[in-house]
Amino acid sequence: MKAFLYVFIGGGLGSLFRFLSSKLISVPKGMFPWPTLLVNYLGCLLIGFLMAWVLKNNLSRSDFYIFSVIGFCGGLTTFSAFSHEGLDFLKSGDYWTFMSYTLLSLIGGLFLVALGYYLFRLGDS
Repeated sequence: MKAFLYVFIGGGLGSLFRFLSSKLISVPKGMFPWPTLLVNYLGCLLIGFLMAWVLKNNLSRSDFYIFSVIGFCGGLTTFSAFSHEGLDFLKSGDYWTFMSYTLLSLIGGLFLVALGYYLFRLGDS
């Protein structure tokens, strides 16, 4: 039962952070969705760093992992918003923005997870 509470609180905080970032970086509908991309990038970097720490310390079933990785990072990042924004670009015929947003999201996200992981390992040496 405690794990549910950690996911709930972590996810709520991550979602709140994502919501606040969208209010701080306002983008009109149909423009490039910088807030979603930046929040997803931050979440990817953070999850790479946290997972390196969790794996090094054998904490994959810990309360910290449940709160931070599953809860906070899960609430912070948003695949549904990314998908919705991509669909809007397709429906409007803005294929260039759709392709650039999709590639930046996928390639950038993978790169930042790896970067977070290796930054932790570099600092841990």
